[in-house]
Amino acid sequence: MIQKVYIDTSVIGGYFDEEFELYTKLFFEKVKQGEFRVILSDLLITELQGAPENVIKFFKSIPRKQIEFVEQTSDSILLGEEYLKEGVVGKTSRADCRHIALATLINADILVSWNFKHIVNINRIRGYNSVNIKHGHRILEIRTPREILEL
Repeated sequence: MIQKVYIDTSVIGGYFDEEFELYTKLFFEKVKQGEFRVILSDLLITELQGAPENVIKFFKSIPRKQIEFVEQTSDSILLGEEYLKEGVVGKTSRADCRHIALATLINADILVSWNFKHIVNINRIRGYNSVNIKHGHRILEIRTPREILEL
């Protein structure tokens, strides 16, 4: 079964980051092979505005048949605000909360990120998921590209 993987902007940028490039490139190779279908949001598109040319060029090279585009909704924005109200992260992490909320509400199989401070962090993951459960949503799997390659 092909997994639907919501990715945030850090995964696109990770392609050119010495620390993350190996597993990011392996992840996108699996995408090209059809093992993962990536979910990209309008939020990611907005965050990529002004990115370096090589990042934009790479982003445009992702096979369109392996992409599902989604847009924020009023429900995803409200859920993102709930994460902030509950103190999962601070207000400067509003965009991160919106990524988490959107991935939750569209029932992504997993959210993948290299953002260890605000997303792929055990305390943050527990916080996001406690809010999800409180509001009747499912638990969201949150991992790095490296972790999902090893599953």
